Amino acid sequence: MADQVARFANAQATNHTRYLDISTVYDGSFLAGKRVLVTGGEQNLGLETIKEVVKNGGFAICASRTTTPELDAEIAKGNIQLISGIDVTDDECMKKLTDEVGEPIDLLINNAGYFYGPAESVGVGREGHLNFKQELLMIDICAVGVLRVTSALYTAGKLVRGGQPGKVVIITSQAGSCQWRFTQNAAPELGQEFHGNYGHHMSRAACNIMAVILSQELKPANIPVQLMHPGFNRTSMTQKYSHIWDIEGAVEASVGAKRVLFETAKLDMSRTGTFINTEDGLFIPW
Repeated sequence: MADQVARFANAQATNHTRYLDISTVYDGSFLAGKRVLVTGGEQNLGLETIKEVVKNGGFAICASRTTTPELDAEIAKGNIQLISGIDVTDDECMKKLTDEVGEPIDLLINNAGYFYGPAESVGVGREGHLNFKQELLMIDICAVGVLRVTSALYTAGKLVRGGQPGKVVIITSQAGSCQWRFTQNAAPELGQEFHGNYGHHMSRAACNIMAVILSQELKPANIPVQLMHPGFNRTSMTQKYSHIWDIEGAVEASVGAKRVLFETAKLDMSRTGTFINTEDGLFIPW
């Protein structure tokens, strides 16, 4: 269901327990003994994912540009490795990443992302705003950056541990669905404000097509790749939409992390190359 408001209202009306309370179905025990690398793990969804990994007996590796006081507090508790200075748009950083990760990993969660603040539009019957440099930066971070990280780790032999192929999860967004644009970016009246957010949508669509191609190439290696929309999360990235958090069912990042990990537990080669909404477990159309 493309309409976010209607989707949440329907979940409430039908008492969709998995949608409304992921803790009723979530079991993180599969993470015990697993080595999990999370890009952009210093805050928001990434940090909450790292906390879940450690809570369930796994070892988390955070690859990020910097750290935060919140991440430092978790590192002090143990079972978290920080690889700082990792910019997913920088080719030179990839050697640092593969050198410092050490032992191969069981799971890669490509979480690093960027959403430019001001609303973008061409401007029909009113003044518009487009920032092409920021659009290209979003594409580099959210699409090319994922490929840059994943290919570097695979080439370095870090995605197979103890003879067992790892898994690749890519945090994307329903914003990358072309079909859903006709609902979520409904045509405005002449002169009406329009939130086209071109860079955001282009970056996620680019990520999606990249991931499908990547899933095809990695099939012979038995490494599944899945795109996941983590739902609408109450984070600094979505703060500009805080006025619709409630009506659209936005959740805390800790809930979003459990949604992602719930689907990750089910990920195998039969689901590789798919695009899923972790709110309800349904596939999102391209």
